[in-house]
Amino acid sequence: MKHSNPRARRYTARAVGVMTSIAFVGVAAGASFELDEHPGLPKAAAPAPVAPVMITATAAAPAKPMAFAFLDSLVGLSGKLRARFVATGSATLGIPILAQLFGDSALDIPGVHPLMDATRSFSLITMLPFSAKHAGRIGSYRIGNWPHEKHPSSSLEYANPNGFIEVTAQNESTYVSEHFRLSDFLTHDQQDTWPKYLVLNERLVDKLELVIEDLNAHGVHVEHLAVMSGFRTPEYNRRGVGEGGRARDSRHQYGDAADVYVDNNGSGRMNDLNHDGRVDSRDAKVIRDAVDRVEAAHPELVGGVGVYRGNSMHGPFAHVDARGVRARWGRS
Repeated sequence: MKHSNPRARRYTARAVGVMTSIAFVGVAAGASFELDEHPGLPKAAAPAPVAPVMITATAAAPAKPMAFAFLDSLVGLSGKLRARFVATGSATLGIPILAQLFGDSALDIPGVHPLMDATRSFSLITMLPFSAKHAGRIGSYRIGNWPHEKHPSSSLEYANPNGFIEVTAQNESTYVSEHFRLSDFLTHDQQDTWPKYLVLNERLVDKLELVIEDLNAHGVHVEHLAVMSGFRTPEYNRRGVGEGGRARDSRHQYGDAADVYVDNNGSGRMNDLNHDGRVDSRDAKVIRDAVDRVEAAHPELVGGVGVYRGNSMHGPFAHVDARGVRARWGRS
C-alpha cells in the first residue's frame, strides 16, 4: 500500500530502519537472532513467537555507534518509548550489545537499569519472573490469581504474564515513554505497601503516545493524557466484576489497557476537547476517533476502545487497549 503523506513515509522509513538496524546488530554481535471493556467483545490475538537469542555476558563498555543504532530500534512506532521490559534471564534481546548499553548484569538483576550514557534517556527494566508470586502475593504485596492461572486457557492471549516490574518509591518516577512513568499505571490500592508490582505492555504505551501525537496533529492540544486506571491486579479487579462493572477477563490485568482522559489543567477531569462548552462523552469520542486513525496507520496496534460518560466519581473517559483485534463499545 502506498503512503502519500509525510507522516506515513516517516513511519515507513522508521520501520525499515528498525528492521535494518536489528538485522545488522544481530550479525555484528554474533547473535542468532474502574469500569471495563465488555466481556462479550473479541478477545486479544495471540502474540507472534519470538526466536530465542543466546545470552553472552560481556564486560560493560562505553556504548558505541552500533549500540546506539540498536537502541534506536527499541523506541517503538511512536519513537517515544524510553524503556523496554524483559524477564530475568530471558533470551529475548540477550545479545552482547545490551551489556554495552546497560551493564553486563542487567538481564540477571531485577530492577531499572538506566542507559550507561548520560546523553540518552532510556532504561532496560528487568522483571521478576511470574514464579516469584506465591499464594497470590510477592512479599507483602497482594496480587491474586489470573483468571486462567489454575485452569490454563487454550488462548495464548490469556496466558499468565511473563513477569512483574518491581516498582519502588525510588524508581516509580522512571519514564517508560516521553509522557508516561511507571507510576501512571500502578493499581490504585495498597498505597503504603512497597515495593509494588506492575504488569505493563510496551505496545499499549506506544499506542498512547501515538494517540497524543494524532490529537495534537488534528488540533486537539494535549499536554497531559491522564491514566485513570492502568494495570489492575486480579485481586483488585475481581472486586468490581459484575453486570455493568469490570470484566472477569479484563485486559487491565494483562497490562495492555488503560482508561484515559485529557487533563491539561490538572483538574482531574476531562477537558472540553470538542469546544462545545460542555464536558461529556462527546469529548471521549474525540479520543476514540484518534485511536481509529492510529490503528488505521498501525494495524499491529489494533485493539479496543470504549467510550464512557462521567458520573459523581469521575468524568468521561476512553478505555484504550492493544488486545490485537478490533473492538468498539460505548456511546455511539
